[in-house]
Formats: sequence, C-alpha cells, structure tokens
Amino acid sequence: MDTFAFYVFAAIAVIASLLVVGQRNPMYSVMLLITSFGALAGLYVLLDAPFTAVTQIIIYAGAIMVLFLFVVMLLNVPREEPLPRAIAGMIGPSGMRIGAVLSLLLGVEMLWAISHLTLGGQSDLLPNDFRPEYAEPVSSVANIGRALFTEHAFAFEVTSVLILVAMVGAVVLARKEH
Repeated sequence: MDTFAFYVFAAIAVIASLLVVGQRNPMYSVMLLITSFGALAGLYVLLDAPFTAVTQIIIYAGAIMVLFLFVVMLLNVPREEPLPRAIAGMIGPSGMRIGAVLSLLLGVEMLWAISHLTLGGQSDLLPNDFRPEYAEPVSSVANIGRALFTEHAFAFEVTSVLILVAMVGAVVLARKEH
C-alpha cells in the first residue's frame, strides 16, 4: 500500500512540476505548484515525517504561494508573452548554446551521482556523520523551534527580509506612472 501511495504522490509531484513550467498562464502555474507541494507533503507523511509535511503545507502551500499569487495578481499578467526582439537578439544562438551545455552538464552530474548510489539508496560519497543510520533523531518540535530561533536565527531573519524586499519590488514594478 505504501509503495502504491508513493508512486501516486511521486507521479502527481512530477507531472504538476512539469506542467508548472509548461503553462503560459501564471495563475495556472501557481495552482499547479500548490498541487506539487501537496504531493510532496504526502511523500513526507509516507516517510514518517508529519512535522515536515505540515510545515510544507503551512509555509510553502500557504504563505509562499499566497505571496506568489499576490505578485501575479498585482502585476496583472494574463499570460506569458514572447521576449521582445531586442532581448531575444541578445540571447541569440550563443545563449541557447550556453543553456544546452549547462543542461548537458546537469545531466552528466545526475548520472554520476546516481552511479555512486549503493543498493540501499545511500550514497557512498557521504561521510559517516551525514548518513541517516548515524543521524541523531529529533526528539520534539520544541527542539526544532529552539534550534531555528537560536542557532539559525540569522538565516531565518534574512529569509524574512528577502521576502519583504521581493514584495516591495513587486509593488514598485506594478506601480502605474500617472
């Protein structure tokens, strides 16, 4: 049963993620991204990580996607438009070649990483401290919160400032000159 559920959630996540990129309407992309986040939360539940699943739903499908919807609605972009000729001319064939080379390098890196997986799915490249069988279990949500707001407080605050700057940038871009 868990295997079937895994394949269902994985298929939903992959298909929704591919459709996010392929949509011309940004509202559909946002909704499909929420679907993908929901499928990822289902995968976290299957991995016995309910806190991570709930965090995925609350933070990503909730807060971040509301921000994305706000920006899309604020910019009022009904659908994706082709690049202007001046920008398309600047990218040109050389930009396409660079993109193709980077895609090829990503594919080679993925094949290399997959070739270094052992039968149990663990990488033989990781030191022992980073392998799951050596990881210390997290005892409670309180310990996670304490670590988040003490050891990782700077990263947490930088992320909040980054989101605030993105919102201000969206408002400035959407402002109409009178």
